[in-house]
Amino acid sequence: MMSRIGLALGSGGARGFAHIGVLEILEEHGIRPAFLAGSSMGSLVASLYACGFTPSMMEKLAVHLKRKHWLDLCVPGMGFVVGEKLRHIVELLTRGKNIEELDRPLSIVAADLISGERVVFTEGPVYEAVRASVSIPGIFVPHKIGNRLLVDGGVVDRVPIELVRSMGADLTIGVDVSLAPSGSPIRSLFDVIFQTIDVMEREIFRHRTVHADIMIRPDVGRFSSTSFTNVAQIIEEGRKAARLMIPHIQEKIEEWRKQA
Repeated sequence: MMSRIGLALGSGGARGFAHIGVLEILEEHGIRPAFLAGSSMGSLVASLYACGFTPSMMEKLAVHLKRKHWLDLCVPGMGFVVGEKLRHIVELLTRGKNIEELDRPLSIVAADLISGERVVFTEGPVYEAVRASVSIPGIFVPHKIGNRLLVDGGVVDRVPIELVRSMGADLTIGVDVSLAPSGSPIRSLFDVIFQTIDVMEREIFRHRTVHADIMIRPDVGRFSSTSFTNVAQIIEEGRKAARLMIPHIQEKIEEWRKQA
């Protein structure tokens, strides 16, 4: 009997490319998550994976996609980036599918800017949910859906471990790409905003009683959250971190089998 594994992919801007490397190593060892949940960048990677993209396909896409293809800058109002280009790209890549139509159960986390509540998408267009979840406050214009004004899921649930457990997972694996203090230089307003959010999210995460059976923490602290030019290196850090944890994951799976 196979255990049902839940994978929670966390927020972290460009550092979230490490999720791709983690997925590659998990697949190499026959570890395929039955349930997926993601916040912010984690929601994008989880969505593509649930749509059938392989880690190799995602890596090629990440390395070759230029900023001009997804970045639509605007005169600052509620953000610097409109987000329509990104929304359209996700719609194309996911072929306009709804979350409930995907190959694996998926939950995407966003935050309601007005009420402060966590908003979880388990149905409806993938691209709408991802657009909401990646809306980094101060960078992206918040995404309006119905009466809600939605921002980055990492604000309320950086690595949605409890969520993926509630979906029915027997074993949970979390991937945190922001926990280590950043050693990257702060040079721009974008860096200031990202670093401020990182600090707040770290404190919230540290004080929450969150427990994953396995937590993978790629060593990406030296990369800026806006470092979209170091994609290959960030993905490699995901691979390294996942390789180190494979024996622990296999041990947990074996323990579960004995208890089942």
